[in-house]
Amino acid sequence: MIGDDKLDEILKQIKKGTPPQPITVRTFIEWFGAQRRSWFNVDIIRYSLKQHHLVTVPDFETVYIDSLISLQLEPKDITTEDQPIQDVTKDPTYRVGKLASANNTPVSVKPDSLLEEAITLMILHDFSQLPVMTSDKDVKGIISWSSIGSLLALGKECQYVRECMVPHKEISSDTYIFTAVADIVANQYVLIRNSNNIISGIVTTSDLSLQFRQLGEPYLLLGEIENYIRRIIQDKFTLDELKGACDPADTQRKILSISDLTLGEYLRLIENPSNWKKLGLKVDRQIFVKKLHEIREIRNDVMHFDPDGTPEQDIFKLRDFVRLMQSLARLGAI
Repeated sequence: MIGDDKLDEILKQIKKGTPPQPITVRTFIEWFGAQRRSWFNVDIIRYSLKQHHLVTVPDFETVYIDSLISLQLEPKDITTEDQPIQDVTKDPTYRVGKLASANNTPVSVKPDSLLEEAITLMILHDFSQLPVMTSDKDVKGIISWSSIGSLLALGKECQYVRECMVPHKEISSDTYIFTAVADIVANQYVLIRNSNNIISGIVTTSDLSLQFRQLGEPYLLLGEIENYIRRIIQDKFTLDELKGACDPADTQRKILSISDLTLGEYLRLIENPSNWKKLGLKVDRQIFVKKLHEIREIRNDVMHFDPDGTPEQDIFKLRDFVRLMQSLARLGAI
């Protein structure tokens, strides 16, 4: 594997006293043929790191995918040489710093900039607000359509940005995402300050809406698909036939109705040609079963939760299958 070869090279570099250059998480996982940090990919990468006694700092799973990480020797307990290598603590909490917008340096203006400059930038980029900054660490306030409009409504004129700006709202990049939501909704935005004390991005309500759609859509589509499959199977099979589709290794589970089966068991039930005939579906069995196999694989990834979200091609597959089921329902086929 290319990833193992890369880690071999890095280990040699470190032992020679030459620390490797930082790389992005995206580049790092690509060494292992991965495009996202699914549970399966993460397990493979962590195993390779463990084999080479290396860690990433910060941990590659907990930061934004385009953040920089460094590869270092895995730390040992300094109390004794016989002590086994310690595990690096993994933080499973979904923090606001993982959002793309939290890692995209915001467009800003200086306090002494003319108001026309701020207005032009907001119109050009379709922004509702701009941070007023003197450096990437020093924020003086925020200027927005609301702050400008409030002054104009009171009959006051402002020539410079400093005359129209209001106090800003910022939070740390390691803030829990659901804690950040309240601030974002209340202020329409928050500035994000990273671990280097730099303003690394701005997260708005629009960004939040997009992020929750990306995270929530796969679950909703999968739920709709499973409901349609239950609708297809409902009342078509006896209880013994349903039990026959159950995972043979799961002997403790009680099967009392179709709702007690998993998606994989639905698949096992209907991929049997004789069972398929009982459904009365006038669609190609092989295509239908093949697509349902793909849905099951996507479901497994989604339910393990991937911090980088569900790949776009998988979303398309879910939407296509939902469209098929909706069409069949609309035509009275199910």
